Amino acid sequence: MHAITITEPGGPEALVWAEAPDPVPGEGEVLVEVVASAVNRADVLQRQGFYNPPPGSSPHPGLECSGRITALGPGVSGWSVGDEVCALLVGGGYAQRVVVPAGQLLPVPKGVDPVTAAALPEVVCTVWSNIFMIAHLRPGETLLVHGGASGIGTMAIQLAKAVGAKVAVTAGGPEKLARCAELGADVLIDYRTQDFVEELHRATDGAGADVILDIMGAKYLERNIQALAVSGRLVVIGLQGGVKGELNLGALLAKRAAVMATTLRARPLEEKAAIVAAVREHVWPLVEAGTVRPVVDRTLPMPEAAEAHRVLESGGHVGKILLLAP
Repeated sequence: MHAITITEPGGPEALVWAEAPDPVPGEGEVLVEVVASAVNRADVLQRQGFYNPPPGSSPHPGLECSGRITALGPGVSGWSVGDEVCALLVGGGYAQRVVVPAGQLLPVPKGVDPVTAAALPEVVCTVWSNIFMIAHLRPGETLLVHGGASGIGTMAIQLAKAVGAKVAVTAGGPEKLARCAELGADVLIDYRTQDFVEELHRATDGAGADVILDIMGAKYLERNIQALAVSGRLVVIGLQGGVKGELNLGALLAKRAAVMATTLRARPLEEKAAIVAAVREHVWPLVEAGTVRPVVDRTLPMPEAAEAHRVLESGGHVGKILLLAP
């Protein structure tokens, strides 16, 4: 088969389409012929040498894919050769074939084509596990999403609205904010020209956000605490603004608030399987009903993964960038 190989840590040019060994499914795994994969910020970090795959996993980037099952490993039940699936991966999605633990498979939702389904697994599992399973967003509460026009952001807006929450977003520029509004965002904040703490307090009569989903890390830590409501929950899932910040514990105590930080890739198989099962139960019906939909910015051939990374890093996209396997 062919796959995207990282020749050495560096820029997008480090991504090379080359021959690679065929993966073989082991106990509890299936082999998937990849139709499409999707680009995530973690793939960029891996390319740069900052986010290596866990030991024993695929060296190729790609944390999600869609495709068809072509072989079953020992001990797999509930799936058959030929099933159209999408999958949460620990790596290896930028390839023509990938091995997947059966617990991380999802059927392609009814009404979604197999290519577009590649836009779902990573963002849906990230959003559902963090906003609902960890931060326990409830109907009537306010969610603040940083990077509302990203793949994560576009899904977070829709899922929060589907459960009856109010959604505030930050994004760069009126065009991205307009797209967020189309998806249901109630409060639109241009981080280039507006202070999100002031705008959020104005929109919530001073209450703040019950849950904040943050991709910035250290840069936003102090202001995120200021933006939290009493009993608020800040969930950090990205570190684009740095890894070390100063935390005012007094402010946190006064608000009886919590700060949590999570990653998805390195979690044990059983935790990932539990998240995938929750997504299938709670989110797939919303997708099949059309209440929640994947947002795709563009598709590119998988051998042009370098260009896809350039687009992601330029920040000009809305939603997901997909890679089509040849």
